[in-house]
Amino acid sequence: MSEPDALLLPPGPLDAAWVEREYNNRERVPEHPALFARWERDSAFVRETLPGSLDIAYGPHARHRFDFFPAAGGERLLVFFHGGYWRGLDKRFFSWLAPSYAAAGVSVAVANYRLCPEVRIPDIVDDATAALNAIAAHASGAQRIVLAGHSAGGQIVGALFTQGADRFAFDPARIAGGVPVSGVFDFRAIPLFSSNAELKLDADSAKALDLYDQTTVVKAPLVVAVGGAESGEFLRQSRLLADRWKPQVKSLLELPTLDHFTVMDAMVERGQPLYKATLGLFERGP
Repeated sequence: MSEPDALLLPPGPLDAAWVEREYNNRERVPEHPALFARWERDSAFVRETLPGSLDIAYGPHARHRFDFFPAAGGERLLVFFHGGYWRGLDKRFFSWLAPSYAAAGVSVAVANYRLCPEVRIPDIVDDATAALNAIAAHASGAQRIVLAGHSAGGQIVGALFTQGADRFAFDPARIAGGVPVSGVFDFRAIPLFSSNAELKLDADSAKALDLYDQTTVVKAPLVVAVGGAESGEFLRQSRLLADRWKPQVKSLLELPTLDHFTVMDAMVERGQPLYKATLGLFERGP
C-alpha cells in the first residue's frame, strides 16, 4: 500500500467550515481594507508621477486593458497579473509595483482581465494570454520578460506556463521567468469555498484547473513565493507546485511574518529576497 502524499489533501469529504477558514484571506486579515486603500492611494500617485501609457486596449471588453510603465533600455519587462479570487480588484491597485522595477531598468505592465461570474476561470486565462501577446507586441524590444502574479494572478502565471506554444503571438523564448505569489494550484477545496458562488466550479471543472500535475510548455525558471503567516493551505499550495514543477522551480520562498496581502510588499522592497529573486530572473544564464 502506497504512502499518502503529504502535499495533497487526504481522500474523502472535506469540511466546508475548514475550507472557509483556510481560504478566506480577507477574514484571516481583518486589516485588509487599510492595505487595499494604501495600494490604491500609492498607485494613483504613481500614475500621476511616473511616465507611462494607461488603459491600452488588447480586446473589446472594458477590462481588456493594460497599463505600461517603460524603463530605460527597454530590454527587460515585468508583466503582472493582479489577484482578487478571479472575481475582484483591478490593475489600478497595483501601479505601485512599477517604480522600484523601473529604477532597476525593468519596464512594468499591469493587466486587467474579465472577472467571474461574468466569465469562468479558463476565459480569464484566455484573457491573460491575449494581454501577454499584446504587451509583448507593445514592448517589442523586451527580450527578457518575467511573468508575475499574486493570488489568482499566481494561478494565471502558472497557467500561462502550460499554454501551447501556438497560443503565443511572439517567441515564448522571450519569457525569462515566472513568479507566482500565493497562488492556488490545487483546486480540490475551492468548490466548498464561499467565493465559489461566483466561480461556479464543481468537482470536475475544479480538477481541470489543477496545475501541479500539468506539464509546462514554457521552460523558463520559476520562483514560487508565499507569506510565512498565510494559512496552512496556501503554504501547501506553493509547496506543492514547487515540488511538482522542480527542477524548473529554482526556489520556494516562504517569507516570515508576511500574510496573504503584506507579501506583496516583499515583491517591491529593495533588499527583500523576493524582489532580489525576481530581478535575478532577468539575468541571462551561462
